[in-house]
Amino acid sequence: MANHASADKRNRQNERRRLHNRYYAKTTRNAIRALRNTTDKAAAEASAPKVYSMIDKLAKIGVIHKNKAANLKSGIAVYINKLS
Repeated sequence: MANHASADKRNRQNERRRLHNRYYAKTTRNAIRALRNTTDKAAAEASAPKVYSMIDKLAKIGVIHKNKAANLKSGIAVYINKLS
């Protein structure tokens, strides 16, 4: 229970931001999973820029660390290059 009105407001803001961050993180994870389940190289290359953009946005707003974003993008690139 909050002792101050400002603490109540902070709790409301945190909850709103948490749900917002969760939604975008989950959406990005699903996009990464879909890309990694693709066996067609052309389809993977076509969807890669969109997924890269999603990852960059998460790093920019602080949902994930910039190094994690770089590692995810690198892993996707390696996967796409291994496809034949």
